[in-house]
Amino acid sequence: IMHMPFRGRLKLLVASLTAVILLTWLYLLAGNLENGRSLLLSPCLSETPEARVLERAVLESRVREMEEENRQIRLQLSQLQGTAGQPADGGNYGNAAWGASADTGPEDVENTAEERANHTECPRSPTVLKCELIHVACVCAGHNASRDVVTLVKSILFHRKNPLHFHFITDAVANQILSSLFQSWMVPSVQVSFYDADELKSEVSWIPNKHYSGIYGLMKLTLTKALPSDLTKVIVLDTDITFATDIAELWAIFRKFTDKQVIGLVENQSDWYLGNLWKNHKPWPALGRGFNTGVILLYLERLRRIGWEQMWRLTAERELMSMLSTSLADQDIFNAFIKQNPVLVHQLPCFWNVQLSDHTRSEQCYTEVSDLKVIHWNSPKKLRVKNKHVEFFRNLYLTFLEYDGNLLRRELFGCPSHATSESVQLQGALEELDEDDQCYDFRRERITVHRVHLYFLQYEYTPTGDDTDVTLVAQLSMDRLQMLEAICKHWEGPISLALYMSDAEAQQFLRYAQASEVLKNRKNVGYHIVYKEGQFYPVNLVRNVALRNANTPYVFLADVDFLPMYGLYDYLRKSVVQLDMANTKKALVVPAFETLRYRLSFPKSKAELLSMLDMGTLYTFRYHVWTKGHAPTNYAKWRTATTPYKVEWEADFEPYVVVKRDCPEYDQRFVGFGWNKVSHIMELDAQEYDLMVLPNAFMIHMPHAPSFDISKFRSSPGYRYCLQTLKEEFHQDLSRKYGAAALKYLTAQRNI
Repeated sequence: IMHMPFRGRLKLLVASLTAVILLTWLYLLAGNLENGRSLLLSPCLSETPEARVLERAVLESRVREMEEENRQIRLQLSQLQGTAGQPADGGNYGNAAWGASADTGPEDVENTAEERANHTECPRSPTVLKCELIHVACVCAGHNASRDVVTLVKSILFHRKNPLHFHFITDAVANQILSSLFQSWMVPSVQVSFYDADELKSEVSWIPNKHYSGIYGLMKLTLTKALPSDLTKVIVLDTDITFATDIAELWAIFRKFTDKQVIGLVENQSDWYLGNLWKNHKPWPALGRGFNTGVILLYLERLRRIGWEQMWRLTAERELMSMLSTSLADQDIFNAFIKQNPVLVHQLPCFWNVQLSDHTRSEQCYTEVSDLKVIHWNSPKKLRVKNKHVEFFRNLYLTFLEYDGNLLRRELFGCPSHATSESVQLQGALEELDEDDQCYDFRRERITVHRVHLYFLQYEYTPTGDDTDVTLVAQLSMDRLQMLEAICKHWEGPISLALYMSDAEAQQFLRYAQASEVLKNRKNVGYHIVYKEGQFYPVNLVRNVALRNANTPYVFLADVDFLPMYGLYDYLRKSVVQLDMANTKKALVVPAFETLRYRLSFPKSKAELLSMLDMGTLYTFRYHVWTKGHAPTNYAKWRTATTPYKVEWEADFEPYVVVKRDCPEYDQRFVGFGWNKVSHIMELDAQEYDLMVLPNAFMIHMPHAPSFDISKFRSSPGYRYCLQTLKEEFHQDLSRKYGAAALKYLTAQRNI
């Protein structure tokens, strides 16, 4: 009898609580409808940061009101349960229903509200929209920085899920390298823009800077002026950065900025700005430990609005009166500015810029690998920096350094990609190919676009004043790397080399070149990496890369397994003048010889070479394998010749020649072994070049193992069939191009 009134009161309380909750939500719903915004639809409609902040504040206020009402009801309920003792049968229902609520704190209420929001019919808007374009800016100057920025870009592309627009502030060298690289890389949903650093130098050249980055280390200060005026925000990165996560996560932090914040930075992890690192150490003013500018979020629109250009200038002028110069380039000026205007900075979590210079607090930024976001090699020592986890960081960096960039050419599904004229043309050429064609792979290779990284190492060339300079042009792969030092010893003039390598092999080459005293000291050698793709060696494409990037009026078209005679460079320059190459169409033939000995006492003169020829130490090139290739050189006449003499073209003639740089390029349909040089000499003859043999010039082929391509030619009937098919098609194209004059090549081929 005593429990009956209690159960009635309990039911009444439960019903009251339910009614209160329902009425509260109806009230909130009605209030939102009056303001034209439904609480349930708010995740879809909240477009601006200001609107989202206001909506969140209103929601939090209403949740607190509901929580207080619920707390009062729970309090009444617990008091009733306490006075009534243990309920009899049926009482467990009420206890179970409210037991969980009694243990729910404020955080759980917020989580519950968040869970409800996640389960509305309208899904929550993503922090970064699926196809939102992310803008990234970087200052890059010189050959080394251009290599570094490629590794940075690879790490970003590997993780990214959004379209990207890279903005590069470059000098002429980096512009040439990176524009060529991105054009040949053809990564979908990636745009690239370049801005001339020379035009910005006057903005910062007045600032004395002790940092090793030089004037380019100050150029991030000019980005509001350098970048397009309609660009509202951008992520700014140093070239020595490696990403370990999707850059969209960093881009999303812009939405956390307050109305006044214009710049996002990570705290500096060294004690530099605290001072007292050594006697008389006086850093620039900074807020606390200061901030590192290796990773910056710049709200360009707001920066322009507050007059950033004038503000940083005034800051720099004021501090330079006592500091005299910057020690850490733009970072000093950014920090002095922030010290005066702390409200403008949004401090980023330190894992967005884990700084791996010596004596930093970087280890406090992470406890697990999953915590890592961005690694910054901001020490001049780079990979040799002291850090107890440096081996892990180094391996992560090396992963991207040697990662196959071709794998990053993947489409972003669901995001429209702007098709370039090159990609449209390539797609059209691919559609014209017949996959059932026996020679499909050969034809496919001809239109394959290979990534090209020009001037992979430091390159310096000063043109001669007499317009007679000659560049040795050649191509090679990893198995001919050992020839480079010898060639550099034999040829002191400029060299243009194209190297066909994978990303990993290119790094092996870099280490080899940096360890070689001979190669390190030669700055007039241009090394151009053509990255591997496909099953064939695209020998003529690789040759053309080397040819296009020669910087002299004349080129010596050679192969890397030949050593030129000592003094050939000077002899060729004199021959250019003697034979009036500037005003005539001539191809100067350098006679080719070979040795079967890996160790050779190289002849120092023609007389010494003839003696070795008579003794059997040397042979005319390929006389025992492919006589027709060089027989037209007329070695018998060359033995006694003292002046240049003209020879006629014959079928399969493939001499090594000196021609003007604007000569025809090699035909890229010929890949691997066979007819790659023969077709080029044929076209020179079709264009009426005179073939002139030089009487006092020679080159010697050094022995090596057979290439993989020549092995395929010898063992595969299908390979030989396709090569013959390509020859016939080349003849047809030559006839269309040069008319009746080209008929002799077809006749000569049939008579073989």
